[in-house]
Amino acid sequence: MRGLLLLCGVVLIQLLAVQTDAQGSKSKWQTLTGFSPRVIARGGFSGLFPDSSIDAYNFAMLTSVEDVVLWCDLQLTKDGAGICFPGLTMSNASNIEAVYPNRTNTYLVNGVSTQGWFTIDFSLKDLNKVNLIRGILSRSERFDGNGYSILTVQDVNTELKPQGLWLNVQHEAFYAQHNLSMTTFLTTTSKTIIIDFISSPEVNFFKKIAGRFGREGPIFVFRFLEKETFEPTTNRTYGSILSNLTFVKTFASGILVPKSYVLPLDDKQYLLPSTSLVQDAHKAGLEVFVSGFANDVDIAHDYSYDPVSEYLSFVDNGNFSVDGVLSDFPISASASVECFSHMGRNATKQVDFLVISKNGASGDYPGCTDLAYAKAIKDGADVIDCSVQMSSDGTPFCSSSIDLGNTTMVAQTPLRNRSTNVHELSSLGGIYTFSLTWPEIQTLTPAISNPYRTYNMFRNPNERNAGKLVSLTEFLNLAKNSTSLSGVLISVENAAYLRENQGIDVVKAVLDTLTQTGYTNITTKKVMIQSTNSSVLLDFKKQSRYETVYKVEETIRGILDSAIEDIKAFASAVVIVKSSVFPDSEGFVTEQTNVVERLQKSQLPVYVELFQNEFVSQPYDFFSDANVEINSYVTGAGVNGTVTEFPYTAARYRRNRCLGSKETPPYMAPVQPGGLLQVVNHASLPPAEAPNPVFTDADVTEPPLPPVTAKAPTSTP
Repeated sequence: MRGLLLLCGVVLIQLLAVQTDAQGSKSKWQTLTGFSPRVIARGGFSGLFPDSSIDAYNFAMLTSVEDVVLWCDLQLTKDGAGICFPGLTMSNASNIEAVYPNRTNTYLVNGVSTQGWFTIDFSLKDLNKVNLIRGILSRSERFDGNGYSILTVQDVNTELKPQGLWLNVQHEAFYAQHNLSMTTFLTTTSKTIIIDFISSPEVNFFKKIAGRFGREGPIFVFRFLEKETFEPTTNRTYGSILSNLTFVKTFASGILVPKSYVLPLDDKQYLLPSTSLVQDAHKAGLEVFVSGFANDVDIAHDYSYDPVSEYLSFVDNGNFSVDGVLSDFPISASASVECFSHMGRNATKQVDFLVISKNGASGDYPGCTDLAYAKAIKDGADVIDCSVQMSSDGTPFCSSSIDLGNTTMVAQTPLRNRSTNVHELSSLGGIYTFSLTWPEIQTLTPAISNPYRTYNMFRNPNERNAGKLVSLTEFLNLAKNSTSLSGVLISVENAAYLRENQGIDVVKAVLDTLTQTGYTNITTKKVMIQSTNSSVLLDFKKQSRYETVYKVEETIRGILDSAIEDIKAFASAVVIVKSSVFPDSEGFVTEQTNVVERLQKSQLPVYVELFQNEFVSQPYDFFSDANVEINSYVTGAGVNGTVTEFPYTAARYRRNRCLGSKETPPYMAPVQPGGLLQVVNHASLPPAEAPNPVFTDADVTEPPLPPVTAKAPTSTP
């Protein structure tokens, strides 16, 4: 079976998308030719579907720039057929081990004894029984049961008719040792198929094929491996060959290099200054293509887990532009080149929605610190937020948790002896904000949030303890002095507990601080008060005219009219979680609810949280790209605002020029909810889950806040 659904792209991407011309204007690109960098899809859309499968190639063409180049790792079978498969041995990306368990062999590959299932031991007919599966185990296994056949080069050309075809010949010398001629295959194939690029890491291979294709033949690209690795036919290291680009120019028109050749990293995964390779190669008349782009791998901390930022550093950094990028996720490469390049920070907003920070830019700095808030403002947030906590001496300040152990290094200080058990707040002990005075809290070192440490993903390690906690007064003054912010959001939780058990009135503290900082007279800055408790918002509404925002923490599949009417009595906007818009099951979006639509029909704006850049925070449907996810919520679901730990990503997204196009290109179209599951073989579908609850008026109704109970004096610890 060629593939389960060749129309996978149709069900995944909204039909409003159309292909647009990928060639940008010549003047703005610093490529060798002056045209926009090429997008090369490695094995098709191999970040999602099995590498080199029909759906991987087809989906790459449906979601990328019109002239996307399809990359085929060319291997030869025992009978000389040319197939597209990512490796010389076949166990990693196919089910050959199950089909032919006893047909392994051992050969020397570049002088190294290697065991496995080699393509040279199987005829094309043998391989018709073998199916493609994922080659990278961290990617979804759901498509492994789709029965994808191994494709020949002729299959790719006949069934897909690509605008560009790139054949990578990784082991020509190995095939020659076994009496299989890659040169013969390529020259014969080129008579019936247009081959646009041929790459190889072997110098002698290019000498063999020189002059075989005529003036209109393919572009030859020399592939560099790691600098310390020896090129097998000259016995020189690739680093040595790199120092003599004029030699490379004698047999190739371009070079393909790992990312580190252009933008190296230090041992902490931060960027070092760029090399001069691109400029040097362009001077030598060589195009520069860069490999290794994938949304679901670790990238430099400088990019804040945002793949678009990484692409832009290679194609639009003001100093040079590489001539093409080799990507497992060509949708992100396409959007980077065509939508986000050459776009200044002051570019016009193409779509209007609020960018609301979550504890400031807490993806880059410890949350609720001066540095996190300053970066959120610089990055283009419309609204910065403060989750108000109270110290024992009644000072309101900003912290994402009432337990200081979650946000600071307090456990490593003598103040750890203030730990107490408060069952109303947690089943575990904690060092709570109301157990320390504000001067004591000011001595604490903040700690960055690492929600995905189990995946070994850490945020900005160099700044993991940077900045200082700020009081609500300092937060409000910072916002007041900003010319770009439209407002602030103040979140209030645990108000009933603090009144009853600690004798602290957080509502009064917030209102007093707003008055003291002059917000009662400010008309240019909107003040939003947010809470998950209707009783808190009713209390604020009785005492002030600030905008109130009701947060629904639970994942819900719907909401009753009576609940909406109750909410409207005390709130002017609603915050819901992402899964209340696009519920998901085991990493796949299942549908779109009508929660946003119903709330908006009742004149309640809807803000959604929590947006994060790390690819593990997103269902597979969003292709491991925070920009695709934001786009689907904003232009797909029509939300009014995003609550994000990475405000820069959201603020930049709404300025991208593709949103202003008359016809939306496919790489900027929202995904179709549930579309990806339609491409999964029925036997591989995730098990059905119990439906999420419907939100009712009983979920909204609460008793009023209790009065403040005077706290009995305690001895100083």
